[in-house]
Amino acid sequence: MSADVSADVPVSAGASGPGRPGAPERAERAVRPGGPVRPVTAVLARLAGWDVAVIALAALVIVLASVFVDNFGSSRNFTFLVLDLLPIALIALPMTFVIATGEIDLSVASVLGLSSAVMGYLWNQGLTIETIIPLCVLLGAALGAVNGLFVTALGLPSLAVTIGTLALYRGLAFVVLGDTAVADFPSSYTSWVTGTIDGTSIPNVAIIIVALAVVFGVLLHATPIGRWTFAAGAGEQAARFAGVRIPMLKFWLYVATGAVAGLAGVLWTLRYSSARADNGSGLELAVVAAVLLGGLHLRRARNVAGCAGRGGPARLAPERTAPVGRLQRGPQHRRRRVARRLRPAAQRDPGRPHRHRPVPAPAQPPNGQPAPGRRSPVARAAPRQPWRPPTARATRRSSGVRSPRLPH
Repeated sequence: MSADVSADVPVSAGASGPGRPGAPERAERAVRPGGPVRPVTAVLARLAGWDVAVIALAALVIVLASVFVDNFGSSRNFTFLVLDLLPIALIALPMTFVIATGEIDLSVASVLGLSSAVMGYLWNQGLTIETIIPLCVLLGAALGAVNGLFVTALGLPSLAVTIGTLALYRGLAFVVLGDTAVADFPSSYTSWVTGTIDGTSIPNVAIIIVALAVVFGVLLHATPIGRWTFAAGAGEQAARFAGVRIPMLKFWLYVATGAVAGLAGVLWTLRYSSARADNGSGLELAVVAAVLLGGLHLRRARNVAGCAGRGGPARLAPERTAPVGRLQRGPQHRRRRVARRLRPAAQRDPGRPHRHRPVPAPAQPPNGQPAPGRRSPVARAAPRQPWRPPTARATRRSSGVRSPRLPH
C-alpha cells in the first residue's frame, strides 16, 4: 500500500488479497485520524530528539575547538581524549541498566579506587598481572553484590546505601595501600593501554569499549533482560505481577556494575602506571551525567532523587499508573476478601455464598405439583396459582433435623 493513502478511504475486512494476510491491519495503521503518517515527519521528529541535540552540540564544540584552539584537532589529542573518557564510558554501560530500573550506584568510583589499591598490593606481593586482573574484576563484582544485597534483600534505599559504601570502599582502599603509590608495573601492559591501533590514532582500549557496548546494547534492546529492566523502571508493581523477579534482576545489575568498575580500575592503573588509593575520586557524578546525557529518559524510570528504592517518591511521568484490568485485583483485592471472611456471620451479606458456609438447597415442591414456572398440559388452561414453598419448620420436620434449643 502506498504512503499517500487518503484518510477517508474505508478499510474493509476483505481488503487483504490472496497471499497477503494482515493487510487490513496494515491499512488501519497507515490511515490515521489526522491523515497518513509521512516518513519525512517521522524523520524530523526523530531528529528533534534529545539524543540528536546532544550529539550535534558535541560535534559543534569539537569543530569550534579544532578551529580556534591550537593542536586540539591533532591525532595525539584525540587519543588522550578517548583515554580520559575510558573509565566513564565503561562504567556508564551497566549504570544505564541500574538507573533504568529506578536505582542508582554512587560507589563506582570508590570501587575503582579499591580495585586499583588491591592491584598495587597484590603486585607488591609477587603475583603476576595475568592473575591480578581477574582477581580485581571479581573483587569489583563482590563489592557490587554487597550493594545489591543491601538494596534488594534488606530493602534499603539505593541512594543511601551507595553513599555509605562510597565512603566505606574508599576507606578500605587507604587501609590496603595507605598513602603510598605502586608504579613499577610491566611496560608491556602499560604501553598497550596507552598505545593505538596500527596506522590510526584510535587507542587499543577502544576495542574493549566497543565490545562491551555491543554486548550491553544487545542485552538492553534484544533480550528479555532489557524488557525486564524497562518494566521495572516503568512500574515495579506491574512488572512483579507480570512475573519479573525484580530483586534478582537488580542484584545482578549491581554485580555487573561492580565488575565493570573493577575492570575500569585495572585500566586506570595501567594507563597512569600508578596504583593509588585515591584513583578515580569524584568520577561517580561524571558517570551519572554521561548516562543521562546519553539519552536515558528519567520519565521512563524513577526520579534520581527517588532512586532511593522501593516505595520511594512518585515517578515523574503521570501516565505511568498501576497495572490495569485484572492486575489491579492484587493485594488490595485479597486483603478485602480476607477481611470479608473474618467478619461475623451476622455482618456478612446474606445473599452472597461463603466458602465455609454451605449454600442451602432450594426447597423442592411436593410430589405431584409442578415446579415454579412449569405447568402440566392439563392445567395450562386454568389460571396460574402462585406456588409457595413450605415453611422452615415443615422442612426441618420432613428432613428429620431437630431445631436447636435456645438458652433461656
